[in-house]
Amino acid sequence: MCGRYSFAPKPKQLQESLADLLLPDQLEISFNIAPTQQAYVVTSELPARLKKMEWGLVPSWSKDGKNSGKMINARSETIDEKPAFHDAFLSRRCLVPADSFYEWRKEPDGRKTPFRIFLRSEELMFMAGIWERWKQGNIEKYTFSILTTTPNQEMSELHNRMPVILADKFSRSKWLKNEPMKTLLPLLNPVQDHSLVMYAVSDKLNKVSENKAELQIPVEPPLRLF
Repeated sequence: MCGRYSFAPKPKQLQESLADLLLPDQLEISFNIAPTQQAYVVTSELPARLKKMEWGLVPSWSKDGKNSGKMINARSETIDEKPAFHDAFLSRRCLVPADSFYEWRKEPDGRKTPFRIFLRSEELMFMAGIWERWKQGNIEKYTFSILTTTPNQEMSELHNRMPVILADKFSRSKWLKNEPMKTLLPLLNPVQDHSLVMYAVSDKLNKVSENKAELQIPVEPPLRLF
């Protein structure tokens, strides 16, 4: 799964990956984006700008519009089957920009060590997502979910799932266009082996209230004896 990520792009990443997008006057960065929080996406509806939405999909048919945080991820293998995701997959897709995402490794003693994962190329990553609009009266809410897939080689050491990363401009462009389902499903594969770098970070990351650059400083992971 993908339960935390960061959007703290470096100047070079902004120039290379976001130069063609209309950015807000004050770009908000976060080192610890958690479910139900607001974050940037690029939608199929407005592919030329960053838009803020709430992380955790709320279906349009939800009675109360509450975001429980349970639908932060959508499994790519069944996205065309699940009622909550099917329509969004067909017509409301998005890209979720991030400089890195986090995953926890379970240690032999039961503890969990957080790791930061990013592209070896140090490019900004774009995760495949879907978005939804919920409306009741004058109240509107925009939410999104990140697609997940099976892990590539390096991620398999940490977890059995990982976000779908669209690693090239062609696949990102295709994801946002009005394409038939059969041409989109092949995009939902794990990113190429050996394209990711990861290292352990402080368990301060576990606290949603923690949101400082020091969260991305490497730490020594626990020694594993078996």
